Amino acid sequence: MPTLFHSPHSRSSRIISQLMLMGKLDQIDVVIVEVIKGDGSGNSDRNNAHPEGKVPFLVTDEGETIRESTAIMMYLDEVFGYPFGIKPGAAGRGSFLSWMSYYGGVLEPAMVAHFAELDNPILNNNFRTMTEVHEQIISGLGDRPYLVGDRLTIADIIMASAFQWAPHLAPDNAAVKAWLKRVADAQDGAGLEAFEAQSFEALKLRA
Repeated sequence: MPTLFHSPHSRSSRIISQLMLMGKLDQIDVVIVEVIKGDGSGNSDRNNAHPEGKVPFLVTDEGETIRESTAIMMYLDEVFGYPFGIKPGAAGRGSFLSWMSYYGGVLEPAMVAHFAELDNPILNNNFRTMTEVHEQIISGLGDRPYLVGDRLTIADIIMASAFQWAPHLAPDNAAVKAWLKRVADAQDGAGLEAFEAQSFEALKLRA
């Protein structure tokens, strides 16, 4: 059984949500760990197998390790038959891969720079700013219900997760707001919060 290292209310929460959506959470051994948050709170955890003490981190049945949310989400989607991905060779594969890469390559760096109040031409020219991110999401979504056509994919889940965490940074655009709601409604928000509450309780009991 694959092992997922997870910390509640962190980047790994979207992996838990994906597994719930696929109905496969019971097929993963979830290890609850602490991490040091962006604001400096929290603690490093000796039980966390991630070499940098972060989450998510996945250990496969074969003992291989996978880090970074996009890689883990794509791996799990492939293992369980592509329920929320686009298979190689299928229409939309290129767009799907682009959005999955765009999250870590552009959206998250731009968001972190925004929160850090960094306005540097080197950063802006390499990773762009939230202004360009908004433009790309608006134009990329167009009049479609989801980023890659007519069905929900993990590209929607990971891209939307940034604005679920920081809703004030979402584009002020009706189509994008409707998309964010659509993605949120498709996931089991109540189930995820119940899981997170249990995870926090597990950390308390372990302390």
